[in-house]
Amino acid sequence: MIVFERAPAKINLSLDVLGKRDDGFHEVEMVMTSIDLADRIELMSSDDNVIHVAADNQYVPNDERNLAYKAALAFKNKYQINKGIRIKITKNIPVSAGLGGGSSDAAAVLRGLNKLWSVGADKRELALIGSSIGSDVPFCVYGTTAIGTGHGEKIQELPAPPPFLVILAKPNIGISTRNIFPKVIMEEITHPDINEVMTALWEKDFSRLAAAAGNALESVTFSLFPSVGLIKEKMLKAGADGVLMSGSGPTMVGLVQHYSKAKRIYNGLRGFCDEVFVVQLLDRR
Repeated sequence: MIVFERAPAKINLSLDVLGKRDDGFHEVEMVMTSIDLADRIELMSSDDNVIHVAADNQYVPNDERNLAYKAALAFKNKYQINKGIRIKITKNIPVSAGLGGGSSDAAAVLRGLNKLWSVGADKRELALIGSSIGSDVPFCVYGTTAIGTGHGEKIQELPAPPPFLVILAKPNIGISTRNIFPKVIMEEITHPDINEVMTALWEKDFSRLAAAAGNALESVTFSLFPSVGLIKEKMLKAGADGVLMSGSGPTMVGLVQHYSKAKRIYNGLRGFCDEVFVVQLLDRR
């Protein structure tokens, strides 16, 4: 039996850093939603009790460093399953982009194994397993629209956003979150208004959402990688209704209501960025 799962990318609609905790993690508040740019996960059970990972991207490890591998191991240990699994990952989400690709792959493995091995765990259980793998994995288990608190692992679902298009622009650099957070100086970051973002979601008010969307990590990433800040400037000059960085970057996210404007911004960025996409929201509840 083979199980297929989509692993959608996530974008931030807001990200705030509240301070550093005693355990070394930063306390964050993040409003996130899923988009229709997705990896494809194929799962096939085997009798050798070994986890095999095969990704079609040279920058993605095929061993125990891969979050999908870690998810399979955690799932097997949690439910004491003595079977092997073959995981095939077809990558469409850019790597090290702030779009949660690895986390979404891990979440898809948890959902897929739950089906493949008929465990019957609910999303809350799967998200709890995911919290031991990475801070974005619990959100990716849900895959709707939610606020993540703690170091991102505590998930509370929110209403679906009002309809809009998303422009993604990623320069030819990769950024690891672990390299950005240690450089955060709390007195120097700008805090977005997350309550305003949540109110805009509840009221389905796109203009309000676009105006309030923001990311406290932008100043840190822009100082290290000025080209990321230039992409934001280009998007705003081209008329995007709202622009913010996703995660710790480097992908910039433009929020646009009309396809004609989205297409114009897309065309203007293609000569500046290697990877540019116009995508839709997945959460249409």
